[in-house]
Amino acid sequence: KNVPVSQTPSKPWSTDENLFHISYEAGILEDPNVTPPKDMWKLTVDPEEAPNTPERITIEFKAGKPVRVTNEADGTDVSDPLDLFLYLNTVARRNGVGRIDIVENRFIGIYSRGSYETPGGTVLRAAHIDLEGLVLDREVRAYRDEHITPVFGKILYNGLYFSPEGDLITKMVPLTQTNVNGSVRVKLYKGTLSVEGRWSETETLYDMEQSSMDVQGDFEPTDSDGFIKIQSIRLKKWGAAFQQLKKN
Repeated sequence: KNVPVSQTPSKPWSTDENLFHISYEAGILEDPNVTPPKDMWKLTVDPEEAPNTPERITIEFKAGKPVRVTNEADGTDVSDPLDLFLYLNTVARRNGVGRIDIVENRFIGIYSRGSYETPGGTVLRAAHIDLEGLVLDREVRAYRDEHITPVFGKILYNGLYFSPEGDLITKMVPLTQTNVNGSVRVKLYKGTLSVEGRWSETETLYDMEQSSMDVQGDFEPTDSDGFIKIQSIRLKKWGAAFQQLKKN
C-alpha cells in the first residue's frame, strides 16, 4: 500500500513520533532487561557525547504558559508558540536532555516497557514546576497536586481527554495558573537539567525581607511559641498513650 515502514530486521521496535515526543516499544524492547541500543534514539544525542560546555536558557511564563525563550550565547529570542517549542526541542536534543526508559502498567492491566524522548517538553515541565514554587499559593498548589494532578494524569494516560471528566478537569487547571508569571533560568548539560534561578516581576508571594535571616521583618519568632505549644498537645497525648501501651 506504499505506507512507509521504518522498522527493519536490525531495528525491530515500534515508534510513534510527533512534535512533542517519540516512543519506542515492542520487539527487543519487550524484554525489560535489554538496554536500548544507541542507534535507537532519534531525537536526542547520547548524553555522553553531548557538548562539554553547559548551555543556559531563560524561559518566561504568563498564566502558566511559556511565552518567551532567550539564549544569550546564540542570540536566540523567540516568542511564537511553535518556534518556541521547536527551539526548546533543538537545544534539549543537542544536550541529550529528555530520555526515559520505564515499565508502565497500562489501563487494561498489562505491564509494558517503553522508551521515550521528550526533549522540549522535559525542559518546560521542569521550569514550570520550579516557577510554581515561587509564585503559587501553598494551599492552592497542594490541593491541585492532591486532587487535580493525579486525576488529570490518569485521564490523559487512559485516552479520556474528550470525556465529561476530561472536560471538567481541563477547565479547572487554568484556575491554578493565574499567578504563574515569571522567568526561570535553566542549565542543560550532558543529559541533565537544573534550574539556576527564577524571578517574577508581578507576583509578590516571595518576600526577601520577610524570609531573610539578616533583616527583621513582620514575622516575630516569639509568635512561634504558642503555635508550637498548641501543635504539641495532640502529639504529647499520643506519645503518652503509646508509652502506656508499651508498658502493658
